[in-house]
Amino acid sequence: MKEKQIERIIKPGMPHFVGDGFRVHSFIPSAIPMQRMDPFIVFDYNSKYNFPASEIPKGVGVHPHRGFETVTLAYKGRVEHADSSGGGGIIGEGDVQWMTAASGVLHKEFHESEWSKNGGEFQMVQLWVNLPAEHKMSDPKYQALENNAIPKVDVDGGLGYVEVVAGEFKGTKGAASTFTPVNLFNAKLKATAKVEFDIPADYNTGLLILEGSVKVNGQDVATDHFVLFENNGEKIAVEATEDALVLVLSGLPINEPIAAYGPFVMNTEDEIKQAFRDFQTGKFGYLED
Repeated sequence: MKEKQIERIIKPGMPHFVGDGFRVHSFIPSAIPMQRMDPFIVFDYNSKYNFPASEIPKGVGVHPHRGFETVTLAYKGRVEHADSSGGGGIIGEGDVQWMTAASGVLHKEFHESEWSKNGGEFQMVQLWVNLPAEHKMSDPKYQALENNAIPKVDVDGGLGYVEVVAGEFKGTKGAASTFTPVNLFNAKLKATAKVEFDIPADYNTGLLILEGSVKVNGQDVATDHFVLFENNGEKIAVEATEDALVLVLSGLPINEPIAAYGPFVMNTEDEIKQAFRDFQTGKFGYLED
Protein backbone atom coordinates (compact mmCIF):
# COMPACT_ATOMS: atom_id res chain seq x y z
CA MET A 1 0.00 0.00 0.00
CA LYS A 2 1.43 3.35 -1.09
CA GLU A 3 1.95 6.22 1.35
CA LYS A 4 -0.06 9.39 0.95
CA GLN A 5 2.39 12.15 0.06
CA ILE A 6 2.44 15.31 2.19
CA GLU A 7 1.38 18.33 0.16
CA ARG A 8 1.99 21.00 2.82
CA ILE A 9 2.71 21.38 6.51
CA ILE A 10 0.91 24.52 7.63
CA LYS A 11 1.85 26.48 10.72
CA PRO A 12 -0.96 28.18 12.65
CA GLY A 13 -1.67 31.70 11.46
CA MET A 14 -2.44 34.72 13.63
CA PRO A 15 -5.38 33.94 15.92
CA HIS A 16 -8.58 35.94 15.93
CA PHE A 17 -11.63 35.89 18.16
CA VAL A 18 -15.01 34.43 17.20
CA GLY A 19 -17.33 36.25 19.56
CA ASP A 20 -15.40 36.78 22.78
CA GLY A 21 -15.10 33.11 23.76
CA PHE A 22 -13.17 31.40 20.97
CA ARG A 23 -9.62 32.41 20.03
CA VAL A 24 -9.00 30.53 16.82
CA HIS A 25 -6.48 29.86 14.07
CA SER A 26 -8.33 29.32 10.78
CA PHE A 27 -6.79 26.59 8.63
CA ILE A 28 -9.83 26.39 6.32
CA PRO A 29 -10.58 28.55 4.38
CA SER A 30 -7.72 30.90 5.34
CA ALA A 31 -4.80 28.62 4.43
CA ILE A 32 -6.66 25.92 2.49
CA PRO A 33 -9.56 26.68 0.11
CA MET A 34 -12.94 25.13 0.93
CA GLN A 35 -13.01 23.15 -2.30
CA ARG A 36 -9.57 21.68 -1.59
CA MET A 37 -10.70 19.98 1.63
CA ASP A 38 -14.33 19.34 0.61
CA PRO A 39 -16.44 18.20 2.50
CA PHE A 40 -14.57 20.12 5.25
CA ILE A 41 -15.27 23.77 4.49
CA VAL A 42 -14.20 25.43 7.77
CA PHE A 43 -11.55 24.34 10.25
CA ASP A 44 -11.12 26.67 13.24
CA TYR A 45 -8.67 25.66 15.94
CA ASN A 46 -8.74 27.20 19.42
CA SER A 47 -5.22 26.26 20.51
CA LYS A 48 -4.60 26.15 24.25
CA TYR A 49 -5.55 29.48 25.77
CA ASN A 50 -6.22 30.50 29.36
CA PHE A 51 -9.46 32.40 29.79
CA PRO A 52 -9.75 34.39 33.02
CA ALA A 53 -12.62 33.80 35.42
CA SER A 54 -15.81 35.56 34.35
CA GLU A 55 -19.25 35.78 35.93
CA ILE A 56 -20.68 36.43 32.46
CA PRO A 57 -19.86 33.48 30.17
CA LYS A 58 -17.95 34.37 27.02
CA GLY A 59 -19.02 32.99 23.66
CA VAL A 60 -21.11 33.64 20.56
CA GLY A 61 -24.70 34.85 20.72
CA VAL A 62 -27.62 33.75 18.56
CA HIS A 63 -26.68 33.31 14.89
CA PRO A 64 -28.11 31.33 11.95
CA HIS A 65 -26.73 28.37 9.97
CA ARG A 66 -27.98 26.62 6.82
CA GLY A 67 -26.62 24.00 4.43
CA PHE A 68 -23.99 22.19 6.47
CA GLU A 69 -23.07 20.63 9.83
CA THR A 70 -21.02 22.07 12.67
CA VAL A 71 -18.80 19.67 14.59
CA THR A 72 -17.17 20.83 17.82
CA LEU A 73 -14.51 18.69 19.51
CA ALA A 74 -13.74 19.68 23.11
CA TYR A 75 -10.22 19.03 24.40
CA LYS A 76 -10.00 21.49 27.32
CA GLY A 77 -12.79 23.52 28.90
CA ARG A 78 -16.56 23.23 28.71
CA VAL A 79 -19.11 24.71 26.31
CA GLU A 80 -22.85 25.15 26.70
CA HIS A 81 -24.88 25.46 23.52
CA ALA A 82 -28.40 25.41 22.17
CA ASP A 83 -30.21 25.62 18.84
CA SER A 84 -33.74 26.48 17.72
CA SER A 85 -34.56 22.87 16.79
CA GLY A 86 -34.23 21.82 20.43
CA GLY A 87 -30.67 20.48 20.32
CA GLY A 88 -28.10 21.48 22.89
CA GLY A 89 -26.38 20.70 26.14
CA ILE A 90 -22.92 20.83 27.63
CA ILE A 91 -19.78 19.33 26.13
CA GLY A 92 -16.67 18.85 28.22
CA GLU A 93 -13.23 17.38 27.73
CA GLY A 94 -13.34 14.56 25.18
CA ASP A 95 -16.93 15.16 24.08
CA VAL A 96 -18.16 16.05 20.59
CA GLN A 97 -21.14 18.12 19.46
CA TRP A 98 -22.40 17.29 15.96
CA MET A 99 -25.12 19.68 14.84
CA THR A 100 -26.81 19.29 11.46
CA ALA A 101 -28.08 22.76 10.57
CA ALA A 102 -29.36 21.60 7.14
CA SER A 103 -32.54 23.62 6.31
CA GLY A 104 -31.73 26.14 9.02
CA VAL A 105 -31.31 26.72 12.73
CA LEU A 106 -30.45 29.51 15.11
CA HIS A 107 -27.52 28.60 17.34
CA LYS A 108 -25.62 29.99 20.33
CA GLU A 109 -22.58 28.70 22.21
CA PHE A 110 -20.91 29.97 25.38
CA HIS A 111 -18.43 28.82 27.96
CA GLU A 112 -20.36 26.68 30.45
CA SER A 113 -21.44 28.97 33.30
CA GLU A 114 -19.78 27.14 36.19
CA TRP A 115 -16.54 26.61 34.23
CA SER A 116 -16.60 30.30 33.31
CA LYS A 117 -16.66 31.37 36.96
CA ASN A 118 -13.25 29.74 37.46
CA GLY A 119 -11.83 30.11 33.95
CA GLY A 120 -8.92 27.98 32.84
CA GLU A 121 -7.29 26.32 29.89
CA PHE A 122 -9.47 26.08 26.79
CA GLN A 123 -8.79 24.05 23.63
CA MET A 124 -11.33 23.18 20.95
CA VAL A 125 -11.73 22.44 17.23
CA GLN A 126 -14.76 23.43 15.20
CA LEU A 127 -15.38 22.01 11.74
CA TRP A 128 -18.01 22.83 9.19
CA VAL A 129 -18.88 19.72 7.20
CA ASN A 130 -20.68 20.43 3.93
CA LEU A 131 -23.89 18.67 2.95
CA PRO A 132 -24.69 17.50 -0.58
CA ALA A 133 -27.43 19.37 -2.42
CA GLU A 134 -29.97 16.59 -1.83
CA HIS A 135 -29.61 16.98 1.96
CA LYS A 136 -29.06 20.72 2.40
CA MET A 137 -32.75 21.33 3.11
CA SER A 138 -33.32 18.24 5.26
CA ASP A 139 -34.55 18.59 8.83
CA PRO A 140 -32.02 19.79 11.43
CA LYS A 141 -30.76 17.22 13.90
CA TYR A 142 -28.31 16.98 16.75
CA GLN A 143 -25.86 14.33 17.98
CA ALA A 144 -24.43 14.71 21.49
CA LEU A 145 -21.41 12.38 21.62
CA GLU A 146 -20.11 11.91 25.14
CA ASN A 147 -16.58 10.60 25.33
CA ASN A 148 -17.59 7.32 26.98
CA ALA A 149 -19.79 6.57 23.94
CA ILE A 150 -17.00 7.14 21.39
CA PRO A 151 -15.35 3.79 20.46
CA LYS A 152 -11.65 3.45 21.23
CA VAL A 153 -9.20 1.08 19.52
CA ASP A 154 -5.87 0.22 21.16
CA VAL A 155 -2.78 0.56 18.97
CA ASP A 156 0.86 -0.50 19.21
CA GLY A 157 0.38 -2.92 22.07
CA GLY A 158 -1.46 -0.44 24.25
CA LEU A 159 0.96 2.47 23.78
CA GLY A 160 -1.94 4.48 22.44
CA TYR A 161 -5.50 4.38 21.20
CA VAL A 162 -7.64 5.89 18.48
CA GLU A 163 -11.05 7.40 19.23
CA VAL A 164 -13.37 6.74 16.30
CA VAL A 165 -15.65 9.78 16.23
CA ALA A 166 -16.88 9.11 12.67
CA GLY A 167 -16.08 6.68 9.89
CA GLU A 168 -14.24 3.43 10.50
CA PHE A 169 -10.85 2.47 11.90
CA LYS A 170 -9.61 -1.14 11.76
CA GLY A 171 -13.16 -2.49 11.58
CA THR A 172 -14.57 -0.29 14.37
CA LYS A 173 -17.31 2.10 13.30
CA GLY A 174 -17.51 5.62 14.71
CA ALA A 175 -20.11 7.10 17.02
CA ALA A 176 -21.47 9.74 14.61
CA SER A 177 -23.75 9.24 11.65
CA THR A 178 -22.78 11.21 8.54
CA PHE A 179 -24.43 12.09 5.23
CA THR A 180 -21.34 11.35 3.15
CA PRO A 181 -18.25 9.21 3.92
CA VAL A 182 -16.24 11.03 6.61
CA ASN A 183 -13.48 9.82 8.93
CA LEU A 184 -12.77 11.72 12.14
CA PHE A 185 -10.28 10.22 14.59
CA ASN A 186 -8.41 11.33 17.72
CA ALA A 187 -5.13 9.43 18.14
CA LYS A 188 -3.78 9.58 21.70
CA LEU A 189 -0.23 8.25 21.67
CA LYS A 190 2.54 7.69 24.19
CA ALA A 191 6.10 8.54 23.12
CA THR A 192 7.39 6.03 20.50
CA ALA A 193 3.87 4.74 19.73
CA LYS A 194 3.15 4.07 16.07
CA VAL A 195 -0.15 3.88 14.22
CA GLU A 196 -1.11 3.54 10.57
CA PHE A 197 -4.26 4.89 8.95
CA ASP A 198 -5.59 3.39 5.73
CA ILE A 199 -7.58 6.02 3.82
CA PRO A 200 -8.79 5.90 0.21
CA ALA A 201 -6.56 7.79 -2.22
CA ASP A 202 -9.34 10.13 -3.40
CA TYR A 203 -10.39 11.27 0.09
CA ASN A 204 -9.35 14.82 1.02
CA THR A 205 -7.23 14.26 4.12
CA GLY A 206 -5.43 16.26 6.79
CA LEU A 207 -4.30 16.01 10.38
CA LEU A 208 -3.63 18.43 13.23
CA ILE A 209 -1.14 17.95 16.04
CA LEU A 210 -2.88 19.12 19.23
CA GLU A 211 -0.31 17.86 21.73
CA GLY A 212 3.34 16.88 21.50
CA SER A 213 5.15 16.20 18.25
CA VAL A 214 5.12 13.36 15.74
CA LYS A 215 6.66 12.01 12.59
CA VAL A 216 4.17 11.74 9.74
CA ASN A 217 5.39 9.39 7.02
CA GLY A 218 8.84 10.03 8.48
CA GLN A 219 8.58 13.83 8.47
CA ASP A 220 8.70 15.83 11.73
CA VAL A 221 5.58 17.83 12.57
CA ALA A 222 5.31 20.13 15.59
CA THR A 223 2.42 21.02 17.91
CA ASP A 224 -0.44 23.07 16.42
CA HIS A 225 0.64 22.37 12.82
CA PHE A 226 -1.71 21.03 10.16
CA VAL A 227 -0.65 18.44 7.57
CA LEU A 228 -2.42 18.45 4.19
CA PHE A 229 -2.04 15.32 2.06
CA GLU A 230 -2.03 14.89 -1.68
CA ASN A 231 -4.81 12.78 -3.19
CA ASN A 232 -2.66 9.76 -3.82
CA GLY A 233 -1.72 6.68 -1.81
CA GLU A 234 -3.72 5.14 1.01
CA LYS A 235 -1.38 4.87 4.01
CA ILE A 236 -0.46 7.44 6.67
CA ALA A 237 2.12 6.40 9.27
CA VAL A 238 2.24 8.42 12.51
CA GLU A 239 4.94 7.96 15.14
CA ALA A 240 4.89 9.94 18.38
CA THR A 241 8.28 11.46 19.23
CA GLU A 242 6.76 12.48 22.57
CA ASP A 243 3.33 11.98 24.12
CA ALA A 244 0.97 13.28 21.44
CA LEU A 245 -2.62 13.90 20.45
CA VAL A 246 -3.46 13.96 16.74
CA LEU A 247 -6.77 14.75 15.02
CA VAL A 248 -7.17 12.98 11.68
CA LEU A 249 -9.89 14.04 9.24
CA SER A 250 -10.68 12.70 5.80
CA GLY A 251 -13.70 12.60 3.56
CA LEU A 252 -14.95 11.75 0.11
CA PRO A 253 -15.31 15.03 -1.82
CA ILE A 254 -18.90 16.00 -2.60
CA ASN A 255 -17.71 17.76 -5.77
CA GLU A 256 -20.62 20.19 -6.05
CA PRO A 257 -20.51 23.99 -6.44
CA ILE A 258 -19.98 25.85 -3.15
CA ALA A 259 -21.72 29.18 -2.63
CA ALA A 260 -20.78 30.44 0.83
CA TYR A 261 -21.70 33.69 2.49
CA GLY A 262 -21.35 34.17 6.24
CA PRO A 263 -23.30 31.46 8.06
CA PHE A 264 -24.85 29.96 4.92
CA VAL A 265 -23.30 27.39 2.57
CA MET A 266 -25.37 26.42 -0.45
CA ASN A 267 -24.80 25.55 -4.13
CA THR A 268 -25.93 28.79 -5.82
CA GLU A 269 -26.10 32.52 -5.13
CA ASP A 270 -29.89 32.39 -5.46
CA GLU A 271 -30.01 29.81 -2.65
CA ILE A 272 -27.90 32.12 -0.48
CA LYS A 273 -30.33 34.99 -1.12
CA GLN A 274 -33.24 32.68 -0.23
CA ALA A 275 -31.47 31.72 3.01
CA PHE A 276 -31.25 35.40 4.00
CA ARG A 277 -34.93 35.91 3.19
CA ASP A 278 -35.93 32.87 5.21
CA PHE A 279 -33.80 33.97 8.15
CA GLN A 280 -35.19 37.50 8.07
CA THR A 281 -38.79 36.23 7.99
CA GLY A 282 -38.34 33.95 11.01
CA LYS A 283 -38.26 30.59 9.23
CA PHE A 284 -35.26 29.42 11.26
CA GLY A 285 -37.33 29.35 14.45
CA TYR A 286 -36.72 31.20 17.68
CA LEU A 287 -33.89 31.07 20.21
CA GLU A 288 -33.55 33.37 23.19
CA ASP A 289 -30.24 35.25 23.29
